[in-house]
Amino acid sequence: MSTQQPKPAAAKPAAAPQKKSGGIPAGFVLIILFVIALLIFLFVMGDGSHFEGGTNEGHPIAGDYFGIVYKGGIIVPVLMTCFLTALTFSIERLITIGKAKGTGDVNAFVRSIQASLDKDDVEGAIKSCEKQKGSVGNVTLSAVKKYKQLTTDGSLDKEQKLAALSKEVEEATSLELPMLEKNLTIVATLASVSTLLGLLGTVVGMIKAFSALGNSGGSTDASALANGISEALVNTALGIGTSAICIIAYNLFTSKIDELTYSIDEIGLSVNQNYATHHN
Repeated sequence: MSTQQPKPAAAKPAAAPQKKSGGIPAGFVLIILFVIALLIFLFVMGDGSHFEGGTNEGHPIAGDYFGIVYKGGIIVPVLMTCFLTALTFSIERLITIGKAKGTGDVNAFVRSIQASLDKDDVEGAIKSCEKQKGSVGNVTLSAVKKYKQLTTDGSLDKEQKLAALSKEVEEATSLELPMLEKNLTIVATLASVSTLLGLLGTVVGMIKAFSALGNSGGSTDASALANGISEALVNTALGIGTSAICIIAYNLFTSKIDELTYSIDEIGLSVNQNYATHHN
């Protein structure tokens, strides 16, 4: 009588790698900032203490900018949301790009890596990368580890090794750049949108001012008309101011990212040239 061999247990499928969280979604941040802007508009700027007669139905008290801005209308909280969004993402980018540079001076780090590789001190270069950290350090660490691996790889010729080294740098850079450029598109978009929203608010305010003048049969005095126009122009001021901040922030962060990218490219070229000089 033959005995059946027990069937081996089916191998469990490997667990899918957990997807890392990319932080709070930008859309959720926009909703939160809009709620904050709306609350400030209604309960701070719209407080009766900023208006004649103690109610926001009256004219703003002379020189009280909260009351003046409140009279800009419903477009004001939208523009305030644009401003808060630009401010929030600018602070977030400053922190992120600051971390991407690493713990030390980037130029000094580049020189130290070049000096280590010139002396064929790969371990020293790796230690420098681990100490530097940040995006520059991460990309350089990938390149140096690939450099170390290729020095003992006899299956590839020199040209193939140099191509593999360049590809390693490109792949590591492509993983780091999206993190550096995150949310910059929103800042660039707000630069245009805030100006258009400001003009929209101004046009709506002007329509209301002249409509009131027409309905009054010409009895409205020049002072009331001037007040209406000045309130409408509040939207233009907010829109242009927010747009200026967005443009400055976008250009500043773009230039900083370009500097980091240039440093990474310089290190990648240096690693390639060093390998071509010292190894087969």
